[in-house]
Amino acid sequence: MKKVLSICIFFSLLACNDKDPVWIVTTPDEAWKEQDNRKIELVDVEQPDVEVMLSEPRQVVDGFGACFNELGWTSLSLLSDVQRDSVFSELFAPGKGANFNICRMPVGANDFSRDWYSYNETAGDFEMKNFSIDNDKQTLVPFIKEALKYNPKLALWASPWSPPAWMKDNGHYACVSLSDFFDQRFRTDIRPDQVRAEGMNMFITEDEYYKAYALYFQKFIESYRGEGIDISMVMPQNEFNSCQPFPSCTWQANALAVFVGKYLGPAMQKLGVDVMFGTMERPNPALVDTILTDPDCAKYVKGVGFQWAGKESLPNIHERYPNMKIYETEQECGNGANSWGGAVYSWGLMKHYFKHGTNTYDYWNISLLEGGMSRWGWAQNSLVVVDSLTHSYRYTYEYQVLKHASHFVRPGAKYLPVSGDFSDIMAFLNPDGGVVVIVYNSEMEEVKKTVKIGTKTIALPLKPQSFNTIAL
Repeated sequence: MKKVLSICIFFSLLACNDKDPVWIVTTPDEAWKEQDNRKIELVDVEQPDVEVMLSEPRQVVDGFGACFNELGWTSLSLLSDVQRDSVFSELFAPGKGANFNICRMPVGANDFSRDWYSYNETAGDFEMKNFSIDNDKQTLVPFIKEALKYNPKLALWASPWSPPAWMKDNGHYACVSLSDFFDQRFRTDIRPDQVRAEGMNMFITEDEYYKAYALYFQKFIESYRGEGIDISMVMPQNEFNSCQPFPSCTWQANALAVFVGKYLGPAMQKLGVDVMFGTMERPNPALVDTILTDPDCAKYVKGVGFQWAGKESLPNIHERYPNMKIYETEQECGNGANSWGGAVYSWGLMKHYFKHGTNTYDYWNISLLEGGMSRWGWAQNSLVVVDSLTHSYRYTYEYQVLKHASHFVRPGAKYLPVSGDFSDIMAFLNPDGGVVVIVYNSEMEEVKKTVKIGTKTIALPLKPQSFNTIAL
């Protein structure tokens, strides 16, 4: 027998606040629509579809964010001041939209920069006398400062895609020819003798280069502090196994352990900057073990960052190092279509990462032009799409899905595991005692799912192909 009671009474008992419950729905046709919470029923059923394990909270969620790329700033710069202010308020202002509080940035050029550059291209300048962030003052510095206007407490972490070219054994920012990857129009001028491969040390693993590179990181931190931007954490290398036609650098894990343990770690410790290991993009946990079992390196490593195929090694690492901080460092980037299917795939990624211990979840491109094309010819998705012809913008489906979590899940919340036959659900316990339940209905018709939370069960009528967040 089904008994319909006052759902508001249930919510007020469950959550330690006097706020009315909120129910937000996004479908392919309508984004972020508030629903009548009276349509949620409190029911009595013997076997609910899923149970939120309220008494078994897992890891703490530190927050959500994305990456400050140069092409993000150049695309947003096409908007009017009013439009741009609206976007930054939506993304960064606490309590308004996405609530971003932990974001990533590159150290020098990455694959969504305007072009290749580093902070010191003077070969042999081991003392970093010619170090300069002048390039960043045109793009990344104003980009980050604009975000800080809306959230002064925004945390920042950084990783390089490539050291200065003269610190690499091939003397080039890339690792392979672009013709092996993308459109010939975007060729990279790399010679056959400069091509390298995964598993090689492209960085010159000599003491004077290690010291100079640690100093490079130090100058980077200090230069940004001089701009009023504090960077609280660094990772030594983006995708250290990936040989790319854009800024990249392959390392062997043992060489990274030497760099972190003897050079980068001590330099960052003096500045009060944490070191995380990453980013890890391969399904091979042994690569992480090399770092975490090295005695010199391990004492500096505060956590590990995973992205792309690295997600397959995450369960193993989290199980064996349950207290290790986990960053999801880059959501997989799509193909520039920003489709509903891409958003559904993103939902699956979020579920996987949080299920396996992730503390922080970072999207990739904040903003790109329509089509999402990079300098090196790779089309990718973004949270915001800017039309260069009309100077207008729109938020993508992937933004809405991310916001379904980031708007409601507060820093300090705890992930709640679930059990049952229905798996398209995540749940979190906020610091104030409120519960956030996020549910996706993949069916082409409305369905009703029963969700047990504590001692009570609610029945949720879910629209076809809909993401639903219920904040209790």
